[in-house]
Amino acid sequence: MRMGHSTLERAFELADSGTFQNIDELRVALQSEGRQDVDENLGLLLVRQLNKMIEARRA
Repeated sequence: MRMGHSTLERAFELADSGTFQNIDELRVALQSEGRQDVDENLGLLLVRQLNKMIEARRA
C-alpha cells in the first residue's frame, strides 16, 4: 500500500493511470494494496466519476 495517500486519493490516482477497464478492477487493485475501507470510500457519485475517468483513459 502506498502510504500517505487516502483510499480516495489512491482510487483517483489509479483511475487516471489508464490501467483499468472498469471500477471492479480498480476495487480489486485497491483491496490488493491492503486497503480495507474501499467500499466505504467509493460511494455512488464517486464511482460514477471514477468510471468516467477510466473510460476517458481507454478512449
